[in-house]
Amino acid sequence: MMGLLDSLLGAVSNAQGQQAQTNDPKAMLIQAALSMLTNQSGAGGANSGGLGGLLSQFQNAGLGDVVSSWVGHGENQPVSPDQVQQALGSSGQLDELAQATGLSKEETAGHLSEILPELINKLTPNGQAQEVSGGLGELAGMLGNLLGNKPA
Repeated sequence: MMGLLDSLLGAVSNAQGQQAQTNDPKAMLIQAALSMLTNQSGAGGANSGGLGGLLSQFQNAGLGDVVSSWVGHGENQPVSPDQVQQALGSSGQLDELAQATGLSKEETAGHLSEILPELINKLTPNGQAQEVSGGLGELAGMLGNLLGNKPA
């Protein structure tokens, strides 16, 4: 799982740089997902923005126990691509992420099912969701600190 987190930090670093372009759809998806987590007003209305909005969408889709495992201490419960589609499909976020990366909705949901549990877990180290209001720079710092890296 450390490779995934290294990819996350690399994606954040690239996003902070001078609009570094990548042709890797998974890296583009990670960047888009991180951007979604820093956006306080999502496509589905005020409740769908940021980390709290994302967690609410999964809870509203009947996946409260799953997202609670990501936020809480202990092992993260897995989420299937179908569950990701169920949670994010109605808000338009899955469509936006797929369009931003050039992936199909099914591919996007598949990658998100791998990325989100660990990402949310790392963003909630004390068992509480913290909104990331400072954009990708703040998110990069949080992830770097969580992984034991020193901020740049």
